Amino acid sequence: MKSKNTKLREGDEVIIIAGKERGKRGNIKKISGNKCIVNDLNLSKRHTRPNPQLGITGGIVEKEMPIEISNLMIWNSAAKKRDKIGFKDDKGKKIRIFRSSGKEIK
Repeated sequence: MKSKNTKLREGDEVIIIAGKERGKRGNIKKISGNKCIVNDLNLSKRHTRPNPQLGITGGIVEKEMPIEISNLMIWNSAAKKRDKIGFKDDKGKKIRIFRSSGKEIK
């Protein structure tokens, strides 16, 4: 699946703006297509069957499920609010900035 053109990157702190986890914050663990996995959010319980050949014990396992990128916004920790991402040209390099403050995203 082709990756959606997104301004978010792995490791960014984001806030969920829609869905059952609305208002919670976390860091992006993985981006795949137009969905991403956020650390310790959108957990789902999976019933796994034991497989002694692979060393898997059976039981109920909590697993992080993907969230649509459109339901996330980057968190501006300096301003303590969600923000949009913009770009600025710095000596031929394209850097990401917060739109409200103009500061660089680390």
